[in-house]
Amino acid sequence: MSDPRWEGHVPPTAFEEYSEKYAAFFKMRRENGIIELRLHTDGGPYIHNWAAHNAWNRVWQDVGNDPDNHVLILTGTGETWFRGDPEETWPRPIVDEEPDYIFQQTIDAWKLIENFVNNLDIPTISAVNGPGIHTEFALLCDITLAAEDADFMDPHFMAGTAPGDGLSLALQHLMGTKRAAYDIYSGRSIPARKALDYGLVSDVLPREELLPKAWAIAGDIMKRPRFARWATHNIVSRPWRKLVAEDFGFHFSQQMLATVAAKRQVPDPDLVVEARSRKVW
Repeated sequence: MSDPRWEGHVPPTAFEEYSEKYAAFFKMRRENGIIELRLHTDGGPYIHNWAAHNAWNRVWQDVGNDPDNHVLILTGTGETWFRGDPEETWPRPIVDEEPDYIFQQTIDAWKLIENFVNNLDIPTISAVNGPGIHTEFALLCDITLAAEDADFMDPHFMAGTAPGDGLSLALQHLMGTKRAAYDIYSGRSIPARKALDYGLVSDVLPREELLPKAWAIAGDIMKRPRFARWATHNIVSRPWRKLVAEDFGFHFSQQMLATVAAKRQVPDPDLVVEARSRKVW
């Protein structure tokens, strides 16, 4: 924006500002136009909480609005992508919550998918460093790398509700209707090697090689002209934008209906014992 014809423009939020704003949820670093966002809680593996859930939809906007970000790398901390105790995260049936609480949780879940797909106009790479749910972001990336012990299961039906937060949308698109239906109903593990065979991920690597590989790919992408990078991302992300526009609202409204109408705690603790043993919670 050094051209004098841009004088008076409203600048985007600076990296120094938003990296600090989201520091409790993401460790960020940026080198030569490549920005890495690493999920964490207190410096360790990410433990699910609603504050982070609320921040996700806004961090995609700030990162996407910064013209100094040219390629995004998204990863986790330690040996798991996601941790959390469902009894602490969902301590009572959502139908018992106040309407404003239900509304905020709904808007957060809706916008974190819409904004990820529509606000990031740069190539995206994910490095899934281990098992855990909420892998929809990783699957929505242009390139998805996975550690050997990563797990892409969809826990929603297994836990007592409908699968609508974006993960089932990704599974249906990437692995096909029948395979996705089987895995949605069963909640079975989709380990990294099977995920590779199904077309869910781009490559499977030892954990210690994930980030170096992601940065190497990002560096190679950066060798191409900016318009080529931008246009290529538009092409490869086009199916996601169409799916989100046409189907995501239906998926998510069905999940919220099922969750509220159940009038019971979701996830049901008795239904997620097996998931705990696989470290997805």
